[in-house]
Amino acid sequence: MDKNSTSSTTVPDTAWLGRGRHLGPEPERDVRRNLLALKAARVIDDFLDLDPVEAARSTDLYPRDESADPGPSARRLFEARWRVADDVTVRAQLTTYEPESRRTKGEGVTWVLAAEAERAWEASWPSPATVFWPDSDQVAWDHETVPGVRLRTANQLPKDDDELRRLLRACTRQSWSLHVVVHEAMTPDALGRRPITAFLPPSLRHRVVEHRATPEQALIADFVVKRELGVGVPRGGAVILPPTPRAADDDAERFAVRNVFLDGTEPTELLDKIKEFASLPRPLPADAERALTRLRQGWHLLTPDEELAHARAMVTRYAKALEAMTASCDLYREAAESALEALAEATGGDGAPRTASPTTAKEDPSPWKTLTKTLARFRGPNPQAPDAEVQQHPHGR
Repeated sequence: MDKNSTSSTTVPDTAWLGRGRHLGPEPERDVRRNLLALKAARVIDDFLDLDPVEAARSTDLYPRDESADPGPSARRLFEARWRVADDVTVRAQLTTYEPESRRTKGEGVTWVLAAEAERAWEASWPSPATVFWPDSDQVAWDHETVPGVRLRTANQLPKDDDELRRLLRACTRQSWSLHVVVHEAMTPDALGRRPITAFLPPSLRHRVVEHRATPEQALIADFVVKRELGVGVPRGGAVILPPTPRAADDDAERFAVRNVFLDGTEPTELLDKIKEFASLPRPLPADAERALTRLRQGWHLLTPDEELAHARAMVTRYAKALEAMTASCDLYREAAESALEALAEATGGDGAPRTASPTTAKEDPSPWKTLTKTLARFRGPNPQAPDAEVQQHPHGR
C-alpha cells in the first residue's frame, strides 16, 4: 500500500479520495460507532458493513472487473450514502487493510476512502473522512501512509538533512494529500501553533498536510526543497509542494506565499493558494484509480429505486440467458435427430450394423479387384490355354 504509481488519467472533479493509517486497536469498531451515530442523527441515509470476500462474490448493479475486488489483505469494507446541497447524493466506500508487515511496531491499519458525488465536488461539503471516522483527537485514524506524518496537525520537519530529504520524497511520491511547508519566522505561541488546515473548508481539511520548519531550519528547508522539487521555501512564508513527477508546464513558484503570520489569524493568501492548487487537474494514482473503480463497480448499498432497476436488469439478463440456453437445446436436438437418421440409414433400420459373411470378409475389399472379376465373366476363351473340357475329361468326349 505504500508504493504508488500514477495512471494516465486525472482525478474526476466529482471524486474525493483519501488514504491513511489508523494506529488504534480497533479501527473497524470506531467506524461502526461513527456510522451508527450519524445514521441515528439522520446525517447519512444509510450504511453497510461488509466482509470483503462476501462482497466480492455478491451480485452488483454494475458489471464487475478484477479491479473491483478489494484484494486479499482487505479486512472490512464499509459503504455509506448521504446527501449534500439538499438533493445531491454522495456514495462512499472505506476499506481497511492489514499491514504489509507486522515487524514494524505501530504500523497501524491502512485505510482507503473513495467518495463520489452526482456532480462536481464542492469544498464546502462535509469531509467524507469524518463520515466514517469520528472528528476527534481521541481516535488516531488521521496518520498519513508516510511514517511520522499526521493530518489535522502541524508536523515539525526532521532536524537531520537526510531524514528531511527522505520525508519530502515520500510525501510527494507516495501520498495522496497536498503538502504545504510553512517556515516559522519566530517561535509561535499557542495560537500560532494551531494548524492552518483548521481554517480550510471541510472537504479540504483532510486532504492537506502541513509541515513546519523552525526558525533555525530556514536555510536547510529551502535548500532541500529546492534540490528535491525545484521550489524554494520563503523565509517566514510557505510553499505548496508540487507532486512528483511534475508537469512540464508546472509553475510551482506560483504557489509560494512570502509572508504567513502565525498569530492565530486566518492566513487568507495561503488558504486561497491551497484552494486554487486543489482545484487543478492532478494525476490519478493507480491505487486511487482502483479504489474509484471499486466504488463504481462494486457498490452494494442501493436505494429502493436502484434495487428495482437492479431487479429488472437481472430479470432481463436471466431471460436472455434462458433464451440462449433454449436455442442451444434446439440445436442439440436437431443434431441428435440428424445423427439418429444417419444411424438408421447405416444399419438398415433394424438398429444393428450390417456385418459381412466370413467368406466375404476374407476377400480383398479392393474395388479394382472386384471390377476385374466382373469383367472376366464377359471375357472370351483364351486361345493359348488348353481346352477346358479336355483338361476336365481327358478319357472321353
